Amino acid sequence: MQINLASGLRYRALRDPGRLAVVYDGLEVSYGELAERIDTLAAWLAAQRIDKGDIVAAFMKNSLAYLELGYAVSHLGGVLLPMNYRLAPEEARYIHDHAGVKLLFADCEFSEVVRDLPRVIFLDAEAQRDSRVLGGVGLPVPERVEVGPHDLHRLMYTSGTTDRPKGVTHSYENYYWKWIEHVTSWDLSERSRALVAGPMYHVAGWDAPGTNLLMLGGMYVLHREFDELRALDAIERYRIDCLWLAPVMLGRVLNCPERERYDVSSVRLVLGGGEKTPESRIREFDAFFGNARYADGYGMTETNAFDTVMFPGFEIAKIGSAGHAVAHTEVAIMDDLGSRLPAGTEGEICMRGLKVTKGYWRDTEKTAASFHGEWLRSGDVGYLDDDGFLYITDRKKDMIISGAENIASSEVERVIYELQEVLECAVIGVPDERWGERPEAVVVLKLGATLDFARLDRHCRQKLAGYKVPKALHLREALPRNPSGKVLKRVLREELSA
Repeated sequence: MQINLASGLRYRALRDPGRLAVVYDGLEVSYGELAERIDTLAAWLAAQRIDKGDIVAAFMKNSLAYLELGYAVSHLGGVLLPMNYRLAPEEARYIHDHAGVKLLFADCEFSEVVRDLPRVIFLDAEAQRDSRVLGGVGLPVPERVEVGPHDLHRLMYTSGTTDRPKGVTHSYENYYWKWIEHVTSWDLSERSRALVAGPMYHVAGWDAPGTNLLMLGGMYVLHREFDELRALDAIERYRIDCLWLAPVMLGRVLNCPERERYDVSSVRLVLGGGEKTPESRIREFDAFFGNARYADGYGMTETNAFDTVMFPGFEIAKIGSAGHAVAHTEVAIMDDLGSRLPAGTEGEICMRGLKVTKGYWRDTEKTAASFHGEWLRSGDVGYLDDDGFLYITDRKKDMIISGAENIASSEVERVIYELQEVLECAVIGVPDERWGERPEAVVVLKLGATLDFARLDRHCRQKLAGYKVPKALHLREALPRNPSGKVLKRVLREELSA
């Protein structure tokens, strides 16, 4: 069954080979050339004995080679694993080994992080622009491998409530229903012109709108990293009409002193999500992006993102809402036993639909704990109003969202507990004007022990990605607990936020 990603792109290349597909680092690549690049990389991967079901990881910043890799791996029926390039060596090793990676691609700048892992292919700036420099030119292009709806096409590891990340499985069924939801919710077409500046290891960076456009015949500009001035320049130069901006990215655009120099009149849609958007931010957005709407939303890696999207014209009327469920995904509010709750009643946000993952890689226990039957449990608390719009009120899981990155507090706490001075600790998210939240550590020391922030910081940076490292240390004689002994993190958040 030809439903791999390369098949969809090949259709567009045959239909209109000269049509512009992707712009990266000054290169303008047509659909025909992109398909040829993907075929060449697929031939090279086949020579490395990559086969159906093999996991190929990418420890890379955004690049044209990254895009080519995703499609070439699918050409062979393999599974792409985008890895967060901000991870520390120990974190990268865990994901690599847990997933069972057969081949790892990494940018040269990350050699210190992944150098001890087996079978690493390093890409310099030239290779990042064109994967054909690896080889493959002249090799026979293998037939596209047939895959079915339930075959795995991608793994994405996400921070969970335990001390280790979980591997979210994405099938082809998940992918294509995600595509349908996004295309219909955002009115994408072959005329769409997007900017992709968020990291491609992030589900929104890869898909929203990103690769969604390549089956439609649209075009997108790909930036290696986000920079507000480069983003504004690309919008003006290429008449960009849609893009995803995480809250921290949107804040940098709206706070840019030089923003008025740029013509952004082509933009009709900016995708948000990740935190509540205050009315003042929406009004500031409207004043600058005069022809665009800000489509806030809610979703998870487990659901391929954007289970809800704000309807056009409701941004102020439904202020504080994360939007309405998309066409083929259901959102319900449930109690702890999995019973649905009526409108206006707070409970756990749950989702079901064909774009929702079937579970976690090599972890039946966590998979079982994350579902009420066919309903995925988000771990977030909220309610639906009478019109079906979702409002998020709290996070049931101890999750911190900083700059669109999820940080499991227990993962950071595990590292802090390695310090012999620590008796108890709790890591919480504190409001931050730039990042949304920042992690801070509250620690109870053993009798007679001392600990300063510098030592905590050094220790955590050896074990964790920089964005997970606590930005402050608070020493306490005890942690607040409920009668059953559970740490009351909400109390700590309220105290430190004040």
